[in-house]
Amino acid sequence: MSPFEHGEVFVLDDGGEVDLDLGNYERFLDIKLTRDNNITTGKIYQSVIDKERRGDYLGKTVQVVPHITDAIQEWIERVSMIPVDGKAGPADVCVIELGGTIGDIESMPFIEALGQFSYHVGTGNFCLIHVSLVPILNVVGEQKTKPTQHSVRGLRGLGLTPHILACRSTTALDQHVKVKLSQFCHVAEENIITLYDVTNIWHIPLLLRDQKAHEAILKVLNLLGEAKEPALEEWTSRAEICDKLHEPVHIAMVGKYTGLSDSYLSVLKALVHASVFHRKKLVVDWVPASHLEEATEKENPDAYKAAWKLLKGADGVLVPGGFGDRGVQGKILAAKYAREKRVPFLGICLGMQIAVIEFARSVLGLKDANSTEFDPDTRNPCVIFMPEGSKTHMGATMRLGLRRTYFQVMDCKSARLYGSRSFIDERHRHRYEVNPDMVARLEKAGLSFAGKDETGQRMEIIELPSHPYFIGVQFHPEFKSRPGNPSPLFLGLIAAACGELDAVLQGYGSQRNVPNGVGNDSSKLKVYQNGSATKPTIALPGEDSNTGLRGYGCQRNAPNGVGNDTAKVKVYQNGSATKPTIALPDEETTDGVLQVYGSQRNVLNGVGNDTSKVKVYQNGSATKSTIGLPDGVYSNVNGIYL
Repeated sequence: MSPFEHGEVFVLDDGGEVDLDLGNYERFLDIKLTRDNNITTGKIYQSVIDKERRGDYLGKTVQVVPHITDAIQEWIERVSMIPVDGKAGPADVCVIELGGTIGDIESMPFIEALGQFSYHVGTGNFCLIHVSLVPILNVVGEQKTKPTQHSVRGLRGLGLTPHILACRSTTALDQHVKVKLSQFCHVAEENIITLYDVTNIWHIPLLLRDQKAHEAILKVLNLLGEAKEPALEEWTSRAEICDKLHEPVHIAMVGKYTGLSDSYLSVLKALVHASVFHRKKLVVDWVPASHLEEATEKENPDAYKAAWKLLKGADGVLVPGGFGDRGVQGKILAAKYAREKRVPFLGICLGMQIAVIEFARSVLGLKDANSTEFDPDTRNPCVIFMPEGSKTHMGATMRLGLRRTYFQVMDCKSARLYGSRSFIDERHRHRYEVNPDMVARLEKAGLSFAGKDETGQRMEIIELPSHPYFIGVQFHPEFKSRPGNPSPLFLGLIAAACGELDAVLQGYGSQRNVPNGVGNDSSKLKVYQNGSATKPTIALPGEDSNTGLRGYGCQRNAPNGVGNDTAKVKVYQNGSATKPTIALPDEETTDGVLQVYGSQRNVLNGVGNDTSKVKVYQNGSATKSTIGLPDGVYSNVNGIYL
């Protein structure tokens, strides 16, 4: 798929190459989707053709109605039963997004299928939310409702009537505009939601809550008395923090598709997650890779100077994935600049391969070192085509999905950023790899291959040990980054760009909050509520605190951190010395989850008094942790407890 037309291709755990919208769902809801969650016309038609070839239709004429529409409904019903949030059983509510514009011929079979589907499931089981634009004429400043009126009229003509209108505008809808839309679109005023411009995207859930969008949906689905109020404290905090960020960190994004930011959407989101974690305001400087090349200097000197000015003014350099040879030389020059000038560098997929080529040319002196993707006849192929790939069929022939990487060197930056785990699981999308025959020469010259696959023949992570931060990875860490759980490699890049990497790495080797992982030694460092070795914002015994002590047993559970000694007090889940709302061992509980313990238990937001009978691992259950940890050390995203 062309990045200019579709934006990025988002990759799922199962190797599904899907629309970037599924990435938004994964990030916002913290869920894991499958390739079947992405329904396309091609998939539907292929399934119907396969059925016809098998004789399932008994020779009948295959038509759009009912065969295509039935296939769409069957697909929706089947996929809606697949759990995506890690819990057993299907979800209570399934969200179906139908893209496009009313009137598009491509979406007609899907609209017909959803019309039939709403009739089959009946009233109270189907809620239609119609998203529409309410433009504002700059000359008079008036909000125009005609586009929405015509859109709803067209939708109703196709057999679907919206229950809720989600109106996109630059400002909140005026009351008289809501009245007008309600009158002409036959939608109740309280069901007309306005989505206006906000300072950052994390305000959107709060905006929807304030307008009681959840109540409108639950009312249509007859679930108003069943669901709880939205728990958006974390979103509120994150949105407020993002609004207050003022200290900038400049990251130069050296890519091929810089004309459309959606081409690197997940990379941008991962950078935002990491920068907010470090309390920095992200500034992305887009550097077209081809503008760094000598050819541009001759053809367009101004563009050449502007590109190099951005690169040299950046605090860090990121070269994302890509395909094709356009701009490759510019990316090589960017990697060379970052290596020689000791600027923090992160290369992803092609970015890692570029870094290997540059190292071979500059350090090994192999001037013709290249990838067979760009020069099939090169005498020094540093990057080669993978044997399992196909050179004739481009679609679905790459190494895709979640793959395991084993660290070869534990005392390296990447391993420490991941919490000194022996292996990690990240998503891949590539058909070229570092030539294993070149590895020994590259390592001898100082390039460390810190991570490899299970065979030991496929290079996954490179590092320059002598560089402040120079890391390349064959996988795509951006696809698993979440607002509350940023990718460790992006955290490292931002930390290095801010001059804080050493402090971060020192903390990761001890008792502290490690995103996506756990350190292996908690004997040396005391870490507090703010996630660092500085004084906590919540007082320890003998210190004053405006916010109050939260929980203790042998030690205290401070939010996102650990205190030192609170042996005198027993505090429960509700934050006081009264009986906890979540049962201790030998008591029954249905809504509590035992999360983390060693000699005491961390009960959600508090501590019980006796956990000698149970050992619970990193995944929150009594089963074996997927990450091997030292005895008595367990973790969740928010902190480490002993």
